[in-house]
Amino acid sequence: MIVYVYRSLKREDLYLYLNKKDDFSGVPSELMTIFGKPIFSLVFDLNKKTKLARVDINAVRSSINELGYYLQLPPKPENLLGHKVSF
Repeated sequence: MIVYVYRSLKREDLYLYLNKKDDFSGVPSELMTIFGKPIFSLVFDLNKKTKLARVDINAVRSSINELGYYLQLPPKPENLLGHKVSF
């Protein structure tokens, strides 16, 4: 399965994976409003991947098969309150 990945200009580390290039027709309009103008980032064959950097590859496959897209959210911010700080 060929996957096309777009990044958001509105929000850092927000990505949209599609199964058809430049076809946003299956993505809810509310999501596209939040996402903003999509910027094409890369294309790859999902069937040739065994692992993705920040997301579960099975979740990506499942979402693309069911919805036609997958939304990769930014990573959760690290909780710095538990860290010791020294100066």
